[in-house]
Amino acid sequence: MKKRTVVILSLALAASVAVSAVTLGFSVKQSKRVNSYITNQLKRQAKEEEKTSDYQEDGYKVGNQYEIRSTTDISDAYKSGDDSKLSDTDKKTLKTASDILKSIIKDGDSDYQKELAVYEWMYQNIGQGASTVVTLPAASGSDFTPQGVLISKQAVCVGYATTFRMFMQMLGLECHIVHNDYHSWDLVKLDDDCWYHVDIYTDVSSRTEFQNFNMTDATAHSGHDWDTAALPAANGVRYTYAVQNNEQVDDLVSIVPYVKKELDKKAKDRHSLYFSFKTRYTSDDLPKADPVVNGLNTAITMSGVDTMSLNGVWYNGENNDYILGIFISDYSTQQSGTTISQAELKKLTDAINKAFGVGMTPEMVSGGIKDAGNDPGYPDDTAEGGK
Repeated sequence: MKKRTVVILSLALAASVAVSAVTLGFSVKQSKRVNSYITNQLKRQAKEEEKTSDYQEDGYKVGNQYEIRSTTDISDAYKSGDDSKLSDTDKKTLKTASDILKSIIKDGDSDYQKELAVYEWMYQNIGQGASTVVTLPAASGSDFTPQGVLISKQAVCVGYATTFRMFMQMLGLECHIVHNDYHSWDLVKLDDDCWYHVDIYTDVSSRTEFQNFNMTDATAHSGHDWDTAALPAANGVRYTYAVQNNEQVDDLVSIVPYVKKELDKKAKDRHSLYFSFKTRYTSDDLPKADPVVNGLNTAITMSGVDTMSLNGVWYNGENNDYILGIFISDYSTQQSGTTISQAELKKLTDAINKAFGVGMTPEMVSGGIKDAGNDPGYPDDTAEGGK
């Protein structure tokens, strides 16, 4: 009986040792997996932290040419009312910027209304830099700084971004400049505690007002590329222009007469259109907008108009719905920032035609379609221009 007990105990001990060995092996393997996972996660975090620490806003040169420069001294002087520490140049910039804000900002304006007023002023008054025929005072080499931009009314992408940021900081709004190697734009925080992308340069370049105003990350990613780890996420929709300014219609077909009515207006009265729908469109339904826009563009061409075109963008609404933006590009209009009136342009055209015996149109005299390729920050068809 004792021998049988010893044998049974021996077998039990052997089995226990075997199980312990297997368990130990499993634990070792699991530990290796856990350690490997932790190591990989730490490497990822280190890479993200490295990207963040490497991101440079002020001092960075877009296209290795246009430097992003700080204007904090100017905005601080505006808020404090003390410009005694500013240089003479900065004092002039502060005075010009202050006069602009005084003319466009009203008492009681919300953050969004202030931001919108600045965007509209810049869109209407600042043209593309590095594209004038006659060199303007302070334009050469300074269309990337607020000082040069506000004097010459011309700007490359960095000029738009830094000038907009200066205005926002003067108004007490947080604002960053987002950039990659070839382009720059802004990221602004509004009173819903959310961030929004603003790219005025691209809107001016493509003559599509508000298309790149107050974008979420999701919208901006369709045509912009940036280091997302280095900057706050833009995920609010309340102050996207589409949410603030849409008109509800029955369905996609219903937008046709609205677009035609807008096209029939004079260029100065024509605006982008935004539509929400009583029909509940899902993400699978969104491609249905393609034939609508294609059909409208074909109709424009068949009508004999070759200077206008449409494009569309879907936006997220506040209630998990979708809003369609329709943008009208009219390349027969003068470049933003040009101060000559239509009457002056006609008078000039008549004088040239009489002197040279030619038959030029006002559009031909004003330059027609400008070539935006002079600015290395200009978005191409694979980046911002592809929107």
